[in-house]
Amino acid sequence: MSKSPEELYKEREKRFNDAVELKEPDRVPLAPLTGFFPMAYAGYSFRDGMYDYEKMVDAWEKATVDFQWDMIPPSFVMFPGPVFEALGVTQMKIPGRDLPANRSYQFVEGEYMKADEYDELLTDPSDFIIRKFFPRISKTLSFCAGLPPIRSLASCYTLVMSGPMVAATPDFLNALESLKTAGQELMKWLAAQNRITTELGAQGFPLLCQAMAQAPFDWISDFLRGMRGTMLDMYRHPEELLKAMELFTPILVEGTTQLARLTGIPRVFVPLHRGAAGFMSNEQFEEFYWPSLKEVLLQLVNAGLTPMPFFEGDYTPRLEYLRELPKGKVVAHLDRTDIFKAKEVIGDVLCIKGNVPPWLLCTGTPQQVEEYCRKLIEVVGEGGGYIMDGAVAGIPDEAKPENVKAMTEAVLKYGMYKR
Repeated sequence: MSKSPEELYKEREKRFNDAVELKEPDRVPLAPLTGFFPMAYAGYSFRDGMYDYEKMVDAWEKATVDFQWDMIPPSFVMFPGPVFEALGVTQMKIPGRDLPANRSYQFVEGEYMKADEYDELLTDPSDFIIRKFFPRISKTLSFCAGLPPIRSLASCYTLVMSGPMVAATPDFLNALESLKTAGQELMKWLAAQNRITTELGAQGFPLLCQAMAQAPFDWISDFLRGMRGTMLDMYRHPEELLKAMELFTPILVEGTTQLARLTGIPRVFVPLHRGAAGFMSNEQFEEFYWPSLKEVLLQLVNAGLTPMPFFEGDYTPRLEYLRELPKGKVVAHLDRTDIFKAKEVIGDVLCIKGNVPPWLLCTGTPQQVEEYCRKLIEVVGEGGGYIMDGAVAGIPDEAKPENVKAMTEAVLKYGMYKR
């Protein structure tokens, strides 16, 4: 007798949650992240994923159902292209506009905050973000550079005299139209995102996550100082960098917590960019990266959420630090980390996710994928606490469908726990 969608939904949720809590579920969960793979699999271009929301919905539903994933991969990775265009965002290169139609979008890193501007950021972060940062990354919001200091608007005189003057400028009036367009497009995109969750949910598939958090070091590095800037700041401006991370830690947690509660999805994706071996020493990791990252993860756990940090790169030398996280509350998605060593070091504390190599999914054979997945299940999955996924942020864009199918078949063939 076949199970109802409601039963399948509860079964998949329990399977995932049991793994997180280091229990043995009925079988190893298969809950991958994806980038543009669903678009390619459904026969659409990468550009379609960012501009044609109907095709995005179709692709996500087709991939999730065909490969019988236990969780719907988060589709917010398909950013809305028209919104970026309306805002004139310069931090992103978009497929079909700045890049070939089947090339993934690219983040344009830069020093959008200079080293000598830390004091401005620390004194009034809202003012700096609005009047300095926004004009540097958005053509539409360039008018913000002409605004008076935000704190000065507390003065009735300044508000009355400066507000209308700014509002009368051509840049401001043009920005209003662009913001209206961006808002309308965003609502269409959000409706499509909701359709994916609702329609697949009605078929028995829960959504993996909807909210995202970041390590404070990464947030400053990604958006404000760039990798080069933050690496130099560890030597030239260490106190300012540490103060900025301390300032933004509660801000990042608050925004993530609010979104998770709004959507009702308790799992939070936490991509990590600069903390791996090769970016900084263990001593630097202890001083600049780990304390604020750990605080973010602990606060998310205290809020009743399940953080899923993606430890991009090699964290093998950092595994002992991860033992400081609460038992059975965090999912450690591993990339190049020795996942078998991780099972030995953190397997009794954290649920492990990953790490089927991208080269294997893109250029290997189904037989090779099956054998590697079998080894992961038998070794890392022993006793529970393991979730199957790809290594580099999940399923690569160029993965062969037959290899992705082999992951599912391996889980169904080898991943059952004895009852």
